[in-house]
Order: sequence, then structure tokens, then C-alpha cells
Amino acid sequence: GPLSGQEVTARSAARAHSAAMSEGAYSFSLTTFSPSGKLVQIEYALNAVAAGSTSLGIRAKNGVVIATEKKAPTILIDETSLQKICMLTDSIGAVYSGMGPDFRVLIAKGRKAAQAYYRVYREEIPVLQLVRELAMVMQEFTQSGGVRPFGISLLLAGFDHSGPHLYQIDPSGSFIAWKANAIGKNFVNAKSFLEKRFNDEMELEDAIHTALLTLKEGFDGLVDEHNIEIGIVTDDKQFKVLTPAEIKDYLAEVD
Repeated sequence: GPLSGQEVTARSAARAHSAAMSEGAYSFSLTTFSPSGKLVQIEYALNAVAAGSTSLGIRAKNGVVIATEKKAPTILIDETSLQKICMLTDSIGAVYSGMGPDFRVLIAKGRKAAQAYYRVYREEIPVLQLVRELAMVMQEFTQSGGVRPFGISLLLAGFDHSGPHLYQIDPSGSFIAWKANAIGKNFVNAKSFLEKRFNDEMELEDAIHTALLTLKEGFDGLVDEHNIEIGIVTDDKQFKVLTPAEIKDYLAEVD
């Protein structure tokens, strides 16, 4: 006899199920909506970020500084082999909070995108363009089959034709431009510290001092030139990671 509505639905569901299975048992997304409309995998990815070490960035009038904690879990590690701030192009650098290996993958993709842009236009990729590329990669990893979201947030610092830029990109793929911001553990306190200290007339030197003071504020133990990392870019459009000797000099200035 004719099938009831329920049976029809059940049959088409079974058909869809077997079709999905034939594409490979893992052809589903790990990031599925919860009934309330949340993507909890992305929320968990943000938890991984919040558990990571503190990173921050400040955009000054004439440049940008990004900084992060770099505490080796044991003195047996050669700390010169740890680098948490990476260059993407001559004028753009990034730092992360969260999972280091995920950062490395994203940096590789970012550099590739930047080079592809250069190959076509023979000029450096604008900061926002690179941010969009990276955000798009991160978004894909919330929607594709069998992948998990990136367990990092990025702070991107750069200087291009339209001046200094500081962007944050999250595991969801959303990005936002900041005057100053902090991510990772203790970001709430670091952020309110920055809110009190920041002003729009700030020059890069002052921003570097403020970055150091903000890191010191929430640091467990004593800050020295070996357990933090700082990257700067100014209007010469050259992103550089400061040497321990340079950091030591700046620390002496804020003490």
C-alpha cells in the first residue's frame, strides 16, 4: 500500500545515509551546529587559544609592535630554537596564542599566498589582503569534511601603502583591526591594562614600552630578554624580530 509520510522520510534518510557512507566514512564535518545554533568545536578552539601564552599587539602612529611570552617548560630546552613571532613578508609579521604546530601550517600558507600575489602584481601584498587570505583558510577548516578548526588566534602586524595595521584572526575565520589588543591566557587583564595606557598619538618607542609593561603585568616570574619575544615594523616597511640584546635595552628603559 501507499507509504505513510514517516516511512517516506525514513527511507530517504536511509538513502542519504548510505550515499554519504559510500563517499567515505569520514566525509562529514567535525564542526556541526548544536541545536541552539552554536558551533561548539569553534568555541573549544577558542578555549585552546585562551589556554595559550599571552600575546599582544599595539598599533602606534608610525608602526606596530607585537609581543609574546616565550617561557620554555624546562631549562634543558635550547631557547634560541624557539621562535614564536614569524615574518610573512618583508613588512608583515605574526604572532599567535594557542597551538604552535597549527601556527606553522598557517604561516606556510600565508607566505605562499603572499608570494602568489607578488608573482602577479610585482608588489608586496597589502596587509588586509593577506589577513583575508588567512581568514579564508581558517574558515575553510570550520566547514570542510574531516578537519578540525585551527587551535590558534593570530595577531598580524604590518605596514603598507595605507600605513600601520594590527589585525586579529580567530579560529572561526573572523578578523578585526585593532589599535591594541591581547590574546591568550590573562588576556582580560592585559586588555584592560592596554585600555588604560593606549592613546592615538602613541609613537612606536612608547608602544614598545607599553607592550613590555603589559607583558610584565601578567607574567609569572621575572621578565628577561630570553623569555619574551618582540616584533616591530615601522614606516621603513621592514618587519623585524628584536634580538635578546635589543630587548634587554628596552627592559632597562621600563624598569
